[in-house]
This record gives sequence, structure tokens and C-alpha cells, in this order.
Amino acid sequence: MNLELSADQEALREAFARFLNEESSMARVRAALPSGLDEALWAGLADLGAFSVRVPESAGGLGLGVLDAAALMEEVGRTLASGPIAETMVAARLLAVAGGDRAGDLLEKVIAGQSVLSLAFHDVAEQPVQWIAGGAVAAAVIARDGDQLVLVPIPERDRKGEANLASTPIAELRLTGAERTVLAVGPEAVTAFAQAIEEWQLLMSAALNGLARESIRLAAAYATERVQFGQPIGAYQALSHPLADLITEVDGGKLLLWQTLRNIADDAPRAGAEVALTYWWNADTASRAVLQSLQTFGGYGLTTEYDIHLYDLRAKAWPLVFGDPTRQLDEAGRRLYAGEAASLPDVGEVSIDFDLGEEARAFAAEVDAFFKATLTPELKAKAHYSWDGHDPGVHKKLAEAGYLFPSWPKALGGRDAPPYAVSAAREVWEENGWSGHAAGVTQMVAAIIRAFGSDEAKAEVLSKIVAGEAVCSLGYSEPGSGSDVFAAQTKATPVGDGWRIDGQKMFTSGANIADYVLMLTRTNPDAPKHKGLTMFIVPLKAPGIEVQPVFTFQDERTNITYYDGVKIPDSYRLGEVDGGVKVMSAALELEHGGGFGKTQAHMLRAAEALCREIVFQGRPLIEDASAQRRLARTYANVQVSLLLGLRALWAGVEKKPSPAYGPMTKMYSSEKFMSDASDLLDLTAPHSLSKRDGPAGYLNLCYRHAHGTRIYGGTSQVHRSMIAERNLGLPRSRAK
Repeated sequence: MNLELSADQEALREAFARFLNEESSMARVRAALPSGLDEALWAGLADLGAFSVRVPESAGGLGLGVLDAAALMEEVGRTLASGPIAETMVAARLLAVAGGDRAGDLLEKVIAGQSVLSLAFHDVAEQPVQWIAGGAVAAAVIARDGDQLVLVPIPERDRKGEANLASTPIAELRLTGAERTVLAVGPEAVTAFAQAIEEWQLLMSAALNGLARESIRLAAAYATERVQFGQPIGAYQALSHPLADLITEVDGGKLLLWQTLRNIADDAPRAGAEVALTYWWNADTASRAVLQSLQTFGGYGLTTEYDIHLYDLRAKAWPLVFGDPTRQLDEAGRRLYAGEAASLPDVGEVSIDFDLGEEARAFAAEVDAFFKATLTPELKAKAHYSWDGHDPGVHKKLAEAGYLFPSWPKALGGRDAPPYAVSAAREVWEENGWSGHAAGVTQMVAAIIRAFGSDEAKAEVLSKIVAGEAVCSLGYSEPGSGSDVFAAQTKATPVGDGWRIDGQKMFTSGANIADYVLMLTRTNPDAPKHKGLTMFIVPLKAPGIEVQPVFTFQDERTNITYYDGVKIPDSYRLGEVDGGVKVMSAALELEHGGGFGKTQAHMLRAAEALCREIVFQGRPLIEDASAQRRLARTYANVQVSLLLGLRALWAGVEKKPSPAYGPMTKMYSSEKFMSDASDLLDLTAPHSLSKRDGPAGYLNLCYRHAHGTRIYGGTSQVHRSMIAERNLGLPRSRAK
């Protein structure tokens, strides 16, 4: 797996970034507003090779791939560079590939920055008059006219711009009746034009992504400096949390673009749908990002002195010349569910790779074979996503095969499996419908004992866990402290050479079947909140412990656990006395990285199956355009959830900076699991009201299950605060 540009691509991006920082300053952007074109900037871009990036070397260009061009366009978006840059890049390639020598010396002039060339987005045979990006400054426009690809010159007298939303050089032009050059005719011409439109969507996605990211950066910087009511406004969650949501979606849009390019290069079957989704996603995200960013500036954002309004207007102006971006969501729905074909461009070399590798696939196949051989019909009937799906016999077999702790050394009961293989194996649990709750929590507790436990704890407790003879639960939350785990009041008092524990814990899921609980206690009531805590591993079969069930509407049991004079040896202490924050922080880091992308994917498949079963207005519901649109939106959310998870995994393996990548994954995937579960329940109603076996019952369960995912493992609000602080540099929004 590789989620970074190559050295050459990074050098290209940096070169354009440096140039645009100087030549597309906000002062220069403002100066270009009357015409929408900065001629000096345009010439400088040409000198750097911007308009030849996608032109084949045989035609005098650089012959680079779409990923290279996207890296450039992201910088264009960041700096709001003036002029129809994406359109000219795409049109130049189209002219070179399809036009041959029929366009005279126009290609040379375009590459040299002496002429602007643009693109008509729609078939002239159906729309003879169109809005053209750069139409007010373009020497010519390439258009489709039926089965012809034509070059339409725009006389200088017709290059008449008009006042518009963002003062861009758009113009409404009639593209018929003028003297034209036919560049190509027939199916190949139609295909070449369609490929150009798809490429433009990819490049515009990159530009909008860069624009959105910069608008959020500006808002975050302002929110850090602006003080109201005695503190920076960025400390207020009403401002910081929406920005955290948006930067996560901006990151998701970039990953979605990269995956689409990878899938086009690999000729993946759903790549065409992903082009449309990538464009819709980045246009929609940019629109919402600038709205929230401008709101952060308050009244100052309305003034022309502040740059944020420029981002606000161009976030709309750039994509809307193509039409309503939501139509691309409809197109994605048709491509996914109605068999609509797409003509995709040759994207060239794509260095980005999301593949986990052969070793990971082999290990996943091994684990899958284990489940296929082990899970009898009776066990499958027992399976449940929660602790209730735990089976001690299967758990023991998993331990014996080394699958409970696959990354651990073989000498400690593991398989020495690398992280990508472990991730691939974890997906197999999901694919086979086998709960990972008990195993996942037990793995986390085992890791904490291994890192902080005494030799006695490792010999007496860890050995049983690794052998598959014991499972563990978590004792963090209390009736008065949920997300604020460091406010724990359960007391641990020294008694002889051990400790006495008194108190209660809330939401101790699995305590009714677990052997141990990882418990945070207060050992020094006189110390500050974060400094008087100590962590223990507590046997749940010890005298003085009572477990009371708490049932949820998710078909899931959790528990309240009471501790009255529970005696444990000091050897069961994890870490230093009053040093529980260090241990707890390590445990929370293990907990905060998970996501629900695979569960979302299963939910989508169930919805697709149910939409094929349901008859709506005399035909399967999945043939309805509204249903296709909603399923396509869920598909996009699933992909982004999975991609955010892969990025967090990759950053950890490759030791790359990870500014809240784990919290982003958990927060985003749980929120979209909830919103999509609600929407798909509506879409498939009233069938989805039933709990019958099959897709209807599964969607019903997903809706109920999703509520909890936004709460346990850290609430979405806590994760938003972590994202705001670690990724955006905003002030801390919680009490210390």
C-alpha cells in the first residue's frame, strides 16, 4: 500500500505551489476579477508546463498522468488561480489526441500560454448555446456536435463576459453557425469527448478539494486568534466540531479521488461510477466547507477585505458552469445500478496503491478457511454483532490457531503477522458474520497487560488470555462519568500487600461472561483529577462483585457492575500508583482507531438486495432513480469510511504523521453508519420494519446497532474535539 505521491510528483506539486504562492496571491486574484484572467499568471503557468502536463510527448507535451495533473489542480484550488486552467489542460490533450494536424499551430500556442482553449460540456446538437468556462477569454472551444468533434473559433468580438457570481471569465456562447474545424468523426470522436469530460471532473475534484481545505485552514487560523467571551472562538465546540466534520470529509474526498484513479488504471468495474461520485463529493463538500468557514469569520467574512468570501464564491462558480453537481450523484446511481457505461480516460501512471498485498491476502484466505470449517449452522445461527455472539469453543480454537493475537510473536501465541495481514484477517471476521467484540476487547486488554503488567500478572492472567481460556471486559464508565473517564470515583484503597476496590461501573459490556475487567480506579482522592488514578486488572469471579444486566433496544446486553470490598493483589496493578492516566491513554489510543466501514458495506448490500425484492410502481425499487441516488450516496460513504481506515493503518505502519486519523475514521464511519441506516430504513419501508430473517431484518438491526457506534469507543463529540485540536490546531474545547 502506498498513499503518498512519488518523489517526481511531489517535486512537481511543490514547484507549482511555490509559483502560485507568489503569482496567485489574494491581491493578484482580486486584481484579475474584472476579466477573470491573470495574463502574467497564465504565461507563468505555461512556462512551468501546466498546459502540456496531459499532452502526449509525441505532440510536444510532458505526457504525465492524471494524478500529476490533479496534484497541480489541488494547488490551483488552494490559491484560487484565475482562468479556465482545468478546461485548458483537458482541451489541450483532446486537441493533441484527436485533432492531429487539423488544428494548425493552435496546440503550440495553447501550450505556450499564448491562447486559451476551453471545452463545451454538452453536445452542441442538443444545446447549441452553452455557458463556457473561460468563454470570455478563449480563442477557441472544443465541442461535440453529434458524432463529430469540432473546434469552434471564438472571434474576439464575441468574447463578451458579463457580471457573474465570482467574476470568472464565463460566457454564454452560440457554438453553431460559425466556421468550424472538424477534428474527428464517428464513435472514436464521441468516446474521446466523453473521456475528456470524465477527466475534467477528476481535475475539478482536485481543485475543489484544495479550495475546501484552504478555506477550512483560514477559518481555523481565525478561530484560534479571535477572542470572544474571554477565550478563542475555536474553543467553542459549536465552531470547532463542524470544521472537524468538514476536514474529515475533505480528506475523504482526496482519498476517493486517488482510489478512483487507481481503479481506472486497474480497469475496476465500478470506476465509472466513482468518477461521478468523486466529482459530486468534492463539489458538495467544498460548498459546505466554505459556508461554515465564512460563518466562522462572522460579520467580517461578509466584507471584501477578508479573503474567505473569494473561496465561498468560487466554490460555487467553478463546478456550476457544468450544471447542478447533484446530477452526478444521479449518474453514479445509473452507473452502479442501471448498467450505464462510462468512457474513462487513460489516466497514465498511478503511484497510489490501496492494495494490502499478497501476504495479507494469503493470511486472510487462511483465516477464512478456518471460519468456513469451524462455523457450523448452529454457530452461525448464534452469531450476533455484540458480546452475545461470543462462543468459548470458537474462541479457544482461534487462540490455538494463533488468530486471536496474530501480530504477536509465535512464542507468545501469535503468528508474527504484519499489520496489513492483520487488517485483512479482521475483515474476514466481518465477512463471515462472526462477532469480534469479545476478541477485540480482550486483545486490547492483553496488550495493556503486556506493556504495563507485572511478571505475576503476565504469568497468571495474560497466559490464560493468550491460550483462549479467558476473555476481558472494560471498566471505565461510571454513572457519573461516561466520556469523562478520568472523573472515575471507584476507589482502590491499599490493604496489606494488596488493594480493596469499592464502587460501581456502568456499561461493563461482556462482564456477565468475561473473566477479567480492565478497571480504572481512584487511588488518591486528594490529587487533581488526572493524577490520582491507577489501573488494575480485576478478576470478575472475585468475592464482592455483582453483575446486573442492562438491556438495550439494539438486542444487546450490557451491565452495571458493583464492587464491594473486592480484594486483589498488588501484582494486578498495571503501571505506577497514581499513574493510571498513562495506562488509560495507551488503552484509549488502541480503542480510538476502529471504524465501521465493513459493517456499512454489509448494510449497503442488504439494502441493494431488498431494493431488488421490493416492487415499486410495477417494477423493482432498484430501478427507481431516487433509490439509485440514495444507494449511490451510501456507496460513497462506505468507500470513504474504508479509505479513512486504510489511511490510518498505512500511517501507523509507515510511521507517517497521523493528525487524528484514527478518530477521523471512527467518528466519520459511525456517523455515516447512523445516517445511512436511517435513510435506507426509510427507502425500503415498510418492509424494513420487520425483524424477519434476511435483508429486511438486517437493515432493521443496522438502524438500531448504529446508535451505539456513535457512543461507545469514544463519542463522536470527543473525537471531533480530538480532530479539531490535532488536525486543525484549534484550542482545546474540554476542561483539563
